[in-house]
Amino acid sequence: MNIGIISDTHDNMDYIRKAIQRLKEEHVGLVLHAGDYIAPFTAKPYSKLGIKMIGVYGNNCAETGKLEEAYSEVGCEIRGYFAEVETDGLSLALMHGHRKKDVDRAYSGDYDVIIRGHTHRSSISRENNVLVINPGEVCGYVSGTHSVAFLETGKRFAWISELD
Repeated sequence: MNIGIISDTHDNMDYIRKAIQRLKEEHVGLVLHAGDYIAPFTAKPYSKLGIKMIGVYGNNCAETGKLEEAYSEVGCEIRGYFAEVETDGLSLALMHGHRKKDVDRAYSGDYDVIIRGHTHRSSISRENNVLVINPGEVCGYVSGTHSVAFLETGKRFAWISELD
């Protein structure tokens, strides 16, 4: 399965729409959002996604109850600050990465893949045979780069895709 990975959308509606379009172009079977949606109004474009999305909160998600409600209405599930996702025989840890307890849990050795955001910098690495993916930022406010990531679960292969 091809999984789309996004993070740090920070209310940038133009690039949220571009990210959704790229995810659709890559025919992903699942989308994971590593946090920092910011406002509930950002949920509406995800109704066009047409596939399951699982996400977590980030450090700038103040309206957690309203976010959960808005995203739920468009078929997206926000699972608090840390989520375990099992798919295609892989165990994935999904977090924003700003809370030490979540980072410690993710790096416990219990997961095949760690997905994190927060730094606004895209990266893919292997640490102790664990694939670690940071898709960077959709918003582009910090790095100046708008990006998403993809994970091909069968090959355990990930790549970054810029939106410009």
